[in-house]
Amino acid sequence: MTIGKSSPRDNRRSSAPDSQAVPPAAQEPVVELPAIGRALADARRQAGLTIDQVSADTRVRVPILHAIEEDDYSRCGGDFYARGHIRAFAKAVGVDGEALVAQYDAAHGGAPTAQRPTQLLDTGPIKVTDHRRPNWTAAMVAAIVAVVALIGFNLFSGEKTVTTAGSASAPLPSASASASPSVQPPAPAPSVQAIAAAPADKVTVKLVAEGGTSWVTATDGAGKSLFQNNLEQGEAQTFTDPKQIKLVIGNAGAVHVFVNGKDLGPAGQDGQVKHLTYTPGDPQAG
Repeated sequence: MTIGKSSPRDNRRSSAPDSQAVPPAAQEPVVELPAIGRALADARRQAGLTIDQVSADTRVRVPILHAIEEDDYSRCGGDFYARGHIRAFAKAVGVDGEALVAQYDAAHGGAPTAQRPTQLLDTGPIKVTDHRRPNWTAAMVAAIVAVVALIGFNLFSGEKTVTTAGSASAPLPSASASASPSVQPPAPAPSVQAIAAAPADKVTVKLVAEGGTSWVTATDGAGKSLFQNNLEQGEAQTFTDPKQIKLVIGNAGAVHVFVNGKDLGPAGQDGQVKHLTYTPGDPQAG
């Protein structure tokens, strides 16, 4: 008899709902991203690059790059620089730097807020620094102007002093000028007499400004400056040294030269700059 027993078909119907239930393990798996340093190191190796090459490309020092590959950001100097280093590293090895920066921010408290740049621009110290720079520049310009003015004053004072000394050391040409209407003819005679009294083992050079004003510098054999000023019309200067006298004459045609008792005439042409060197026993320019 079949009374009280269920058929196989009924059994299949009763078990159908159980077969359609979703198993608990059918959820989506969680994908873990590789560490930032490991991702960068793998990308660098795949690109065939060394740490030194990445450092040359990114201008990030080699120890910092090694530390980043080990996920050590203490050498970066803060989150701001760490993000920049990660972006540069990623660009050099050909990976998405923004994704790695987002991963860094997620692991280190999130990205910086947008208010920070505004706050930095509004802070007082930066404004003070910006105002100080023009002040320092103005102070330096004022100091330079003061130094130039002081040098000009000293040169002007020195010119007056040398003019007085030069006119006192050459009274004979002035006397000759008062006795004769022409200044140039009598000037060589007293100059030759004065040079003739100089020692024979030294070089003696006398300069007389007979054709105008000329800038003159004179140095001795040791390189010491003997004279550096204008030689005005009618002035004279005499220099003596055991080894040599070096001269630079700015307006050579205006200066008459006497060396070791000999009249060499004008140092050169009007407006010509002459560099002359004289030694004992040789009156010609070296």
